[in-house]
Amino acid sequence: MKIHLVSVEDALTALGFRKMSALIKSINPDTHSFYVPLNRRTSMWNILTATQHEKNADSYAAEVARGIADADIIGFTSMSDYAGFVKQVIEEVRRLNPSAYIMWGGVHPIIVPEDAITHADAVCTGEGEFAFQQFFDKFRNGQDFTSTGNFWFNHEGVVIKNPFLPLMSNEEMSEMPILEYASGQEMIFERNRGFVPMTRGHYLEFDNLAYNTIWSIGCPFRCTYCGNTKFIANDNKYRRLRHPSVEYLMAEIEQAVSRHPHISSVMFHDDSFMALPYRVLEEFAEQYAKRIARPFHVYGVIPNYVKTEKMAILTEAGMNRVRMGIQSGSARILEFYKRPSPPERVMKATQDIGEFTPYMLPPVYDIIVDNPIETKQDIDDTLRLVYEMPRPFRLNLFSLRVMPNTDMAKQFEELNVRPEDIAEGYYQLAPTLANGLLYVLGTFRPPRAVFEWWIKKAQPYHVEQREYGPLNQLLRAMYFFRVGIDQLRNMDFTHLPGKVGFVLYKLGVIKFWKRYLVKKYTPRERAPVEPRSLQETRPAS
Repeated sequence: MKIHLVSVEDALTALGFRKMSALIKSINPDTHSFYVPLNRRTSMWNILTATQHEKNADSYAAEVARGIADADIIGFTSMSDYAGFVKQVIEEVRRLNPSAYIMWGGVHPIIVPEDAITHADAVCTGEGEFAFQQFFDKFRNGQDFTSTGNFWFNHEGVVIKNPFLPLMSNEEMSEMPILEYASGQEMIFERNRGFVPMTRGHYLEFDNLAYNTIWSIGCPFRCTYCGNTKFIANDNKYRRLRHPSVEYLMAEIEQAVSRHPHISSVMFHDDSFMALPYRVLEEFAEQYAKRIARPFHVYGVIPNYVKTEKMAILTEAGMNRVRMGIQSGSARILEFYKRPSPPERVMKATQDIGEFTPYMLPPVYDIIVDNPIETKQDIDDTLRLVYEMPRPFRLNLFSLRVMPNTDMAKQFEELNVRPEDIAEGYYQLAPTLANGLLYVLGTFRPPRAVFEWWIKKAQPYHVEQREYGPLNQLLRAMYFFRVGIDQLRNMDFTHLPGKVGFVLYKLGVIKFWKRYLVKKYTPRERAPVEPRSLQETRPAS
């Protein structure tokens, strides 16, 4: 039986898809993986101009469909951003091969199954590993499969909604096949060429010299803007952190490095990496330093779980960057988000991280802007918090985006906030003075007098005001120039163009630089920093 699996996602990361591909290939060898990357932010021009999606992507949905239609089962995965494109491809596939069985998994069908099931024969509404195995055993044997848990079925015009299966345990996750990566059997879509074999060049184009992975899943928080609220609503046990064994993780990374020796950094995209217990982090750190011995980034950091002891464990093992969600400096907005990380806790976390900045790239802090309910006081609170945080750091700025069926979607509905009042894209920030000042603060700390002059003029997103598009684009370019300098200083090519980094890797420059010119952390060098409260750092009114 021929199965085609199709990932319509950002770049090539698609970690859940890669895990499912490996599993399905283990039970059905005639399975093929296809990648359709619609996010072209690998281009420096697109990064500077905040262009998120490839232009005119809809125009080649039919071309994608022609490359995948000749299969018995065609499974798609996508986030909600790309759901419209997936629907177009499905429509064309049905025209080309009416007998193909269409399945849809990933974030979009979990969050909005009511939408996805109107286009697919089956949608996966929970974890897919065990669910697909149960479905496939019955499907290929001609048995009734419509009672399979974690699935909705559109069967003979009737939608069948099945209950959820139990979440996988740590032990069960450790028994899964290692995800598919650079297997030599992956195909990628290129416009006007169709699907072509994926090469090292494609990985360099999208992932640069980095390897992206997720070790733990789950999050103890229930922030209203996050899709995790839907996962938790489906099963409250999703708030518990689950992960495969350290041995499984090491084997996965070793596989990637054996196939791509140029990998210079590992990027962990867990939601709550530092919420893992000390004993787990210690085991990870010991094995990682011994077997992988490459710098790594931790992108899932929650202020409440930042501890100097955990920072020390991970930094000694090779952690050279963290990314932490701040989201807002306003206690009122944080309460609206139901995020239990008040400004005082955020400030303490940045101070704890600040102890280790001499040994790593500047930490990155996420801020959500363009919230239609923010007041002047709310944006002032955010700007003042960021101004006072210990340097160096960089900011990831995201325009507020409301995912359907999340708690926030319900909040705005109750407040009668219309969809058109909310920004259209994560990276397309409103050209306001407030956002311009955040670009400045992410680059350097301006003199106090300049800051105070600027903050008086900054207004909330929804207030009618003059637009500062060219100024903000200039400030954004300055910000990314500074980011590039930071990365060159550390010979870090997780975001810089991968082909340039590959040449430096082949010449031995990266290895030499990191061995002799990048400062290494050892526990005896750690010097405690006297913490300051947020109130102590705010100017007198």
